[in-house]
Amino acid sequence: MISRMVCFRNLLQSLRTGSAVSKLRSSNCYTSRTASSVQPVVEPSSCSEDDYADMDWDNLGFSLRPTDYMYITKCSGGGSFEEGHLSRYGNIELSPSAGVLNYGQGLFEGTKAYRRQDGGLCLFRPDQNAIRMQIGAERMCMTSPSVHQFVEAVKQTALANKRWIPPPGKGSLYIRPLLMGSGSVLGLGPAPECTFLIYASPVGNYFKEGLAPLNLFIEEEYHRATRGGVGGVKSISNYSPVLKALGRAKSRGFSDVLYLDSVNKKNIEEVSSCNIFVVKDNVISTPATNGTILEGVTRKSIIDIAIDHGYQVKEQCVPVEELMEADEVFTTGTAVGVATVGSITYQGKRVEYKSGDGCVSQQLLSTYMGIQKGHIEDKKGWILEIDSAMYSYPPHIQ
Repeated sequence: MISRMVCFRNLLQSLRTGSAVSKLRSSNCYTSRTASSVQPVVEPSSCSEDDYADMDWDNLGFSLRPTDYMYITKCSGGGSFEEGHLSRYGNIELSPSAGVLNYGQGLFEGTKAYRRQDGGLCLFRPDQNAIRMQIGAERMCMTSPSVHQFVEAVKQTALANKRWIPPPGKGSLYIRPLLMGSGSVLGLGPAPECTFLIYASPVGNYFKEGLAPLNLFIEEEYHRATRGGVGGVKSISNYSPVLKALGRAKSRGFSDVLYLDSVNKKNIEEVSSCNIFVVKDNVISTPATNGTILEGVTRKSIIDIAIDHGYQVKEQCVPVEELMEADEVFTTGTAVGVATVGSITYQGKRVEYKSGDGCVSQQLLSTYMGIQKGHIEDKKGWILEIDSAMYSYPPHIQ
C-alpha cells in the first residue's frame, strides 16, 4: 500500500503566512528551461518530487478530482497564442457573451499521463491529439496552438501535477485540453479571442462495470451526428445531445448507447464516447471515419496493433446485421481504453458475444498496455517520456 503523504497539508500551512503568500503572488510562470534565458528562482518546498497525493488509489473510478495546477494561454485577432503559464486550478472568468457560451464554439481533447514501474512519466501520442485539435479548430473557425506548444503544455501540466499521477497499475492522470471561443460576440460569428486551457484529474476505469463486459443498446430515435456536421471533430457540441439517450439506456440497465447513421439508420457509427470494432473470424471491421465519426487516437493505434498481429482490418460501413452476427465486439477510446462488449440489444433482441481471456480485444489490449507501461518495445515511437530535468520543479504559478 502506498504511504499517504501529507506534504500538501504542509504547503497549505506555509501559505497561511503573509510572506509565503507574497512569494506566491510574485512568482513567475512554470515554463521549459529552454524557453528563455532568464529562469525563475525555485522557492523551497516541503514536498518532494516523489510524493503522492493523499487519496485512495484503489478506488479511483472516472470522476473529477481537482489537481493542483492548470495551464492557460490566449490568442486574439487570429494571431499566435502567447506563451502560456500555469496557475492554481480554479474557476475562470468568461464574459456572458463569450462565443463558447452563446454558440458552442469550443473543442476538447483527452490524453493520459502514466507512471511506470521505474518511476518514469510518459504520455501516449499527444501529437495526435494536437493534430486533431488543429483539424477541429479549422472546422470551428478558431485559432489552434501549434503541435509543439500543445505537447509542451500537456507535458508541463502533467509534471506540475505529478503527485496526482497514480502509482503504476492504479490508473492514470487524465489530461483535458480545451480550446474555446472566449471573446465576446453578440451576432453569430467567430469569437475574437480564443483560450487554450488544460486541466487534469487522476482516473481509473471509465465504466462503472470496471473490466466487466459492456451491455450496449442500439439507439434508433436519437443520433449522435449527421452528415455535414461536426461529428468528425471533437466539438463540445457533440456530447450533450447524447445525454438523453444515454440516461434512458442507463436507467434500463445498459452500459452505453450505440448510434446508427442518421440517413439510413442501418449502419453502426459510434458509442457515446468511443469507437467500436466488430470481429468475425480473422477480420476486424470498424466504421470508416467519413465525417460523422471521430478518428480516435486509440482507434488508430489499435488498428495498427491488430495489423501487426496478423488480423485483416477493414474500415468501412458496418451494417447492423453484420454486427449481430459477429463473434466479438469491443470499443476503444482514450477514456475507456479497450473495452469488451458482452451483449448488444437491438429492437428487443439481445445478442451475446465472446469475452474473457483469449479474446481478440484482450490480446490487443495487452499489447496496447504493454507499450504504454514499457513492457513491450515501442517500435512506432508512440511513447513520449517526460524529462523532468527540462522543467523547474516545484512549478511557479502566475
